[in-house]
Amino acid sequence: MKKLRLALISGGTSSEREVSLASGREVLANLDPARYETALYDPAADLEALVRDAPGLDVAFPALHGLRGEDGAIQGLLELLGVPFVGSGVMASAVAMDKGMSKDIYRMRGLPVAPDALAPRGGEGARSWASRIAGGLGLPVVVKPLDHGSSVGMSLARTEDGLAAALEGAWEHSAVAMAESDLRGREYTVAVVGNRELTPFPPVEIVPGPGHPFFDYGAKYQEGECREICPCDLAPDADGEVRRLAVLAHRALGCRGLSRTDFILSDGVFHLLETNTLPGLTPQSLLPKAAKAHGLAFPKLLDLLVDLALETA
Repeated sequence: MKKLRLALISGGTSSEREVSLASGREVLANLDPARYETALYDPAADLEALVRDAPGLDVAFPALHGLRGEDGAIQGLLELLGVPFVGSGVMASAVAMDKGMSKDIYRMRGLPVAPDALAPRGGEGARSWASRIAGGLGLPVVVKPLDHGSSVGMSLARTEDGLAAALEGAWEHSAVAMAESDLRGREYTVAVVGNRELTPFPPVEIVPGPGHPFFDYGAKYQEGECREICPCDLAPDADGEVRRLAVLAHRALGCRGLSRTDFILSDGVFHLLETNTLPGLTPQSLLPKAAKAHGLAFPKLLDLLVDLALETA
């Protein structure tokens, strides 16, 4: 059987470059060499080579995270080049990357989310925004850049002074900061795989370790800093509900191939936090753990994602 010529794209120029490189290494180590002839591309240096080689490629696998990788930019280039690729298209990628826009869509579909406020950089200062947000949402609040992942620039603010500092920190990464009511509860994530027919994988419960008030960057990527429990101990009704909401979020944003939606279970309600269109694929990442609990080894998961990409070609 002729091998598929696969472009594995990782690295890039976002603040999540190192995570992307780690995802790329893990994907490369688990691709079946009997099925794939793999070429590596780093958008930070290899875009010209990718464009030049495109006519000879069968499929692309973006193992990218953050801006210019997960936000529709590389997806638009691949569509122009006519190369099928793993994951969502331009619109779903861009919308999911914008936390405010995706939450607006969740709300329109009747999906539960935490109250929030957006604070653009410039104009009013951080202290003015902090006073307004504290008056509207109360404290504490979680502050995050509007268009970043991996909890980059994210912090928990318990006072107005802390909120002003958190906004300044978020503005270092994005032109707009989002403040969300700090819902206390248990955190879960659910991966969804498929095109027309969608399969939600078993939920993963995320338990950050001491010193991590939420699932921050350190808890995500430093080994031993959190527990990720899959399968977890959700009751059957709750398990079914969070899977149902993950599928609805995937469909609402127009995702394709795969997604992973994060939740907080607070006061008996699963509140959607965000949907990731290119979830991490490092050894510490959640999607491979969920796939394993579903009975799908990592190499077979990669085969499935490639097959789904070719299905839409």
